[in-house]
Amino acid sequence: MPYFLCCREAVKRMSFKHGGKGGAIVNVSSAASRLGAPGEYVDYAASKGAVDSLTTGLSLEVAAQGIRVNCVRPGLIYTDIHASGGEPGRVDRVKSLLPMQRGGQPEEVAQAIVWLLSEKASYVTGSFIELAGGK
Repeated sequence: MPYFLCCREAVKRMSFKHGGKGGAIVNVSSAASRLGAPGEYVDYAASKGAVDSLTTGLSLEVAAQGIRVNCVRPGLIYTDIHASGGEPGRVDRVKSLLPMQRGGQPEEVAQAIVWLLSEKASYVTGSFIELAGGK
């Protein structure tokens, strides 16, 4: 629900139709949304699938209003989410399954978001950046 509320409020403020100057929205989903996270986080994966659908649909709805909507899909990133899920060492446990053989850093995700928000990505909308070490 927070994604929908935040996007709604952003569109109200950015939309040409509402007197805005346009802008960019970047949602954060997860590689789990396309992989399904079987045996571990199916519920999480399903919720991130909803974020993906929101990103695609909203990008089509508001492009003509000067708003770009994109998404990043992090994979195994060294964050506290694994500890709060009961397995603080999860990234290290499964990183060997990734083509890049390592977990990602939060800064790598942030850099992708900053790029999508920048004018350098001015022709990008409805797109997803996979930040999942090749998986």
